[in-house]
Amino acid sequence: MAGGSGVHGARGGDGDGGEKPPPQRRVLVFPLPFQGHIDPMMHLAGVLHARGGLAITVLHTRFNALDPALHPEFRFVPVPDGVPADVAAEGKIIDVILAMNAAVHDALASALAEEDGGAACLVIDANLLAVQRVAREIGLPTVVLRTGSAACLRCFLAYPMLHEKGYLPSQESQLYMPVPELPPLRVRDLFQTKISSHEMLCEVIARINETVRNSSGVVINTFEALEPAELEKLRGELDLPFLLAAGPLHKLSSKKTTGSSLLHQDKGCIDWLDTQPVGSVLYVSFGSLAAMDSGEFLEVAWGLVNSGHPFLWVVRPKLVQDCDSVALPEGFEDAIKGRGMVIQWAPQQEVLAHRAVGGFWTHSGWNSTLESVGEGVPMICRPNAVDQMMNARYVENVWGVGFELDGELERGKIQNAVTRLMDEREGAEMRERAEVLRRKVAECLESSGSSQIAVDKFVSYILSL
Repeated sequence: MAGGSGVHGARGGDGDGGEKPPPQRRVLVFPLPFQGHIDPMMHLAGVLHARGGLAITVLHTRFNALDPALHPEFRFVPVPDGVPADVAAEGKIIDVILAMNAAVHDALASALAEEDGGAACLVIDANLLAVQRVAREIGLPTVVLRTGSAACLRCFLAYPMLHEKGYLPSQESQLYMPVPELPPLRVRDLFQTKISSHEMLCEVIARINETVRNSSGVVINTFEALEPAELEKLRGELDLPFLLAAGPLHKLSSKKTTGSSLLHQDKGCIDWLDTQPVGSVLYVSFGSLAAMDSGEFLEVAWGLVNSGHPFLWVVRPKLVQDCDSVALPEGFEDAIKGRGMVIQWAPQQEVLAHRAVGGFWTHSGWNSTLESVGEGVPMICRPNAVDQMMNARYVENVWGVGFELDGELERGKIQNAVTRLMDEREGAEMRERAEVLRRKVAECLESSGSSQIAVDKFVSYILSL
């Protein structure tokens, strides 16, 4: 790995004696085309471009394609993804991953060959094993960006052990059994899916592990003070040149998510938040993919009404299963006048940073969790699948900045949960602990902070290639 002088040189300077600067190094990035994976990859690209002076080429698929006009500083190269129309319409993440990996080889080989002349390396999502294999054929180093937590990657690496010891496939009678090899997780907290078979999930995780182990290094969207034990164990378990905790990437990057959002962000909610008292609003959003049945939707709606608290609720298309558009219940809008707002999609980072927001009811995706931690906002967690259960477990049992709303959704239980978070002493204590974590985020972002150092190391590595 190159020394510190390479990093500082990358940040700027005119050189000595009028010499021409060295040719700009280029980095290729290839995100998995889902919102929770696109955002951190584009933030990392923004950091490398701004801090390292690196040119960026974004390889992207037709499926969930970004608009290059919103990122004029980057070059975009389309890559045919081979995702069948019916699979794309369903949008099931595991099916899309498997289809992409099966079809991408020839088209990607051509795209990489065209871009490889000035490319130092390729940064890929860990789900793109086929992309890594093509890069290896042409001698292009790959670095993996892990868009989940360090704990999640440890869980992936442990999957063979979890099967050998009988934790997986999970059994109903064992869901609350502790997994002592991965504290504080229980069987129910392990990475799981409700919409694809366990066999397909295992195949995807095996590919992720292969991609990670065959990479030149890993960058994780977390920070040292948040997951110190997990990062230490990962560094012992993975024989890699580097494993860097460079998050929260959205805080390091000056890029806003507007350009990488797959849905239109309603900025009008910020004006509404400006009219609300400090810390009074519960922000409610269940992410870009999670869906609930119509009965659950009604209970959420009336639970929010009955709580008596101001709230901002994201009701996006397909939030209710089998419904492209979602209708609010009769009488709901009259009941929330003056203290509730419903929008289709929010500028979430801006919302969580707003002084009026005092709590977040979340599906516990990693980006949402990290964004909430970064602003010191405590959480009600309603995890649904994949890594959300373990994220919620850490929120409640490790960091103490929220709690899980488990079991059947019922309006009285929802009302009690909102009161617990927003009004009661327990919620105030969570808010105090969340503020401690927010300060730790601020520390890692300082010039000598752990995440800034991680970025410097990554830029130095790229310049040394």
